[in-house]
Amino acid sequence: MKYSKTYYVYIMMSISGVFYVGITSNLLKRIYQHKNALHDGFTSKYKCTKLVYFEETNEVEIALNREKQIKNWARNKKEKLIELTNKDYVDLSNQWR
Repeated sequence: MKYSKTYYVYIMMSISGVFYVGITSNLLKRIYQHKNALHDGFTSKYKCTKLVYFEETNEVEIALNREKQIKNWARNKKEKLIELTNKDYVDLSNQWR
C-alpha cells in the first residue's frame, strides 16, 4: 500500500486586504504559524492571518504549479477564485477550533 501525502495551496488575507498565496503539507500547523507570526517574512510583516481559500491535492508537482499560477494572477482573478467558495471572506480556520 502506497502512502499518499496531501498538499494544500492556500490564500491568507490581512485585515487591510493583502493576499498571500502559499503551499504546505500540514495546513493546520501552517495556519497556526501564520496566526502567531512564528516566522519572519511577508505574512508577519503584513499580518496575513485570515485563511480565505484552500485546495488540496496528493501530487506535490500539481500543488507547486498551482501555487505559482495563482501567485501570478491579478488581484481580481484571485478574488474571483476566493469568492467561488467563500464569498464573504470568512476565516475558514475558525471552524477548526
